[in-house]
Amino acid sequence: MKVAITSKGSDLNSEVDPRFGRAQYFLLVDSGSGEVTVVDNQQNLNAAGGAGIQSTETVARHGVEVLLTGHCGPNAFRALQAAGVKVVIGVEGIIQDAIDKFNNGEYAFAQSADVEGHW
Repeated sequence: MKVAITSKGSDLNSEVDPRFGRAQYFLLVDSGSGEVTVVDNQQNLNAAGGAGIQSTETVARHGVEVLLTGHCGPNAFRALQAAGVKVVIGVEGIIQDAIDKFNNGEYAFAQSADVEGHW
């Protein structure tokens, strides 16, 4: 399973970025192999609008099945659902810790967005 985590940095010791659409990076972790791929999300950091939709396209293009993030707005949440990506919100702390918690079943999938758009 491929899991994307919003990140402030480019390694597993980085902090989870609380924003989805405007996260600095996505760290893509293959739960089977443990392989990590870093995807720079620079193009959406200062986007006037549509950052969540564009970020959804990015993670979906990489075959992500689950997204771990701090917060997710309504447009992005709908787009992620349409792309078949399950979302976990309320994730914080260090990336490696978040991955461990996910692998241990400590997170529940979100049923809706938790912030307004353009958060």
